[in-house]
Amino acid sequence: MSDDRVVFVRPGSGGWGAGLVLEPTEEKNTVLSVTGGGIHPVAARIAELTGATPVDGFTTSVPDEKVLCAVINCGGTARIGVYPRKRIPTVDVYPGAPGGPLAKYITEDIFVSDVGVAEIESRAGVPVGAPVAGSAGPVAEEPGKLEVTEEPGMRGLFGRISGVFVSFGAVVGSIVNTFLASGRETIELTLKTILPFMAYVSLLLGIVEYTGIARWIAGVISPIASNPLGLVAIAIFVALPFLSPILGPGAAIAQVIGTLMGGQIAIGALPVQYALPTLFAINGQVGCDFVPVGLALGEARPQTVAVGVPAVLLSRLITAPLAVVLAWAFSFGL
Repeated sequence: MSDDRVVFVRPGSGGWGAGLVLEPTEEKNTVLSVTGGGIHPVAARIAELTGATPVDGFTTSVPDEKVLCAVINCGGTARIGVYPRKRIPTVDVYPGAPGGPLAKYITEDIFVSDVGVAEIESRAGVPVGAPVAGSAGPVAEEPGKLEVTEEPGMRGLFGRISGVFVSFGAVVGSIVNTFLASGRETIELTLKTILPFMAYVSLLLGIVEYTGIARWIAGVISPIASNPLGLVAIAIFVALPFLSPILGPGAAIAQVIGTLMGGQIAIGALPVQYALPTLFAINGQVGCDFVPVGLALGEARPQTVAVGVPAVLLSRLITAPLAVVLAWAFSFGL
């Protein structure tokens, strides 16, 4: 493989990682773009310099062994660690350090963040000592283990009794360690993922309220949402297959509009019986960006991913307006 087909991907100003050296082979010759909205410019640039084939991960399935790298746009939730977990070099176009429930799989030799087109350069720009993407790196030797030899006095009744207590202690220790690890991961997930997202949503809501955008959106949405047909139209719009993966990340759109609509219902501008159908109308897109990630976490086969992603996206276009109609029917009498 000639050097002119090898690229170096370095982190941006707010990024994390030491940088990745991407070298295509006959086997690994696909750049997977899992960002929604088609091929991301970063994925297109990597493919252009390496001669690899760019593929939209939302519409096409590619076996893991053929993926040179995956380009994602995740700020630290589950998707950020899906491909590092598989030891697939991961290029995140968003800034940030490893986070989420799969953070332990994200290491510098397999992950880099805050990457733009300017952070991708040819092999001539690779600094000395840069990690090679996809390599596990040197494995540290384990400390020498004590060899346990069985003495004659350990046999017989005393040995069996000791074995029972030792086994009991091992079980208790395993349970305690499991709960301790769970608590540690819960706190880490709360600090690094949940609280920053809550702060982001609070800031976003504060901005739209202070600038008056909230009143403008409420003025536009309120007439549409004041009748069942308008709510169905909203559900169809947000569930369109080419929009739902883009509107889905963070469910920010649903949270903002939901808060605004809730305020309108609270002040009496909208009847309370529209609360439930409004909820279903603005949530048709939620989770659509996570479909490929969820299938990958479930270790689905490539054929399942290829069929499952469009199936879910298209099914939302059908189920979202139906959910609004059913919610409206069950809201009578509120």
